[in-house]
Amino acid sequence: MHVLLVRHGESYVNLDGWDKGYIDAGLTKLGKKQAEQVANWLAQRVQIAALYTSTMARTLETTAYLTQATGLTAIQDDRLREFGNCYADASPVPAETMPIQYAHFWGTERPFTPIDDKGGESWLLFRVRVGQFLDDLIVKYGDSTNSNDPEQTDQTVVVVCHGGVIEAVFDNLFNVGPHRRVEIWIHNTGIVHWEYKPRPNREPWRLHAHGMVHHLMADNDEWLGAKPMLRDAARKTT
Repeated sequence: MHVLLVRHGESYVNLDGWDKGYIDAGLTKLGKKQAEQVANWLAQRVQIAALYTSTMARTLETTAYLTQATGLTAIQDDRLREFGNCYADASPVPAETMPIQYAHFWGTERPFTPIDDKGGESWLLFRVRVGQFLDDLIVKYGDSTNSNDPEQTDQTVVVVCHGGVIEAVFDNLFNVGPHRRVEIWIHNTGIVHWEYKPRPNREPWRLHAHGMVHHLMADNDEWLGAKPMLRDAARKTT
């Protein structure tokens, strides 16, 4: 099973000057262009077996471009929502109750402590809900014992999610303890490529690529919001 994690396009909450609090905001004009680029890039290069998406506005808008480009129906899953946007029981925080007032500390600084005072989740509870989603993917697409067709376990699943979800996946798959030491940054619509391939006496997961942004280079060499170092890295590999 191949898993492509795709961060959403640029949202209004990603803007440096955003002052309306942490709400469930959609994509900016640039974010919509980024979403269109990644959707077309994936549709032309990847045979997608299943498409999953977070239920937040910025991911749903990003996913809409993928459904249009591929004809697939997206499966919405609350477990893919950004950190702090679910309660401790993993139920989603309603948009009408936002903006969310987060604690004064960074979530990973105190990983056992709720991120807000209204029944919110801690970083470790966030990791649990993301880990449960991964477990379900393995059962459905990566476990050969559940299929008579060996090719089924080599399918590609695309997951449109958030930067925090991508970090939680890294923490879970690298078996990081509760106190993480590295921030894993990824650009809007950046792609992370994981492969699940269990074998005797070997690690079951392979990390093929992180932060792919090749799709952000348009034909006219106009970069859709990518930082200079990302532009240079992509040029070296295209």
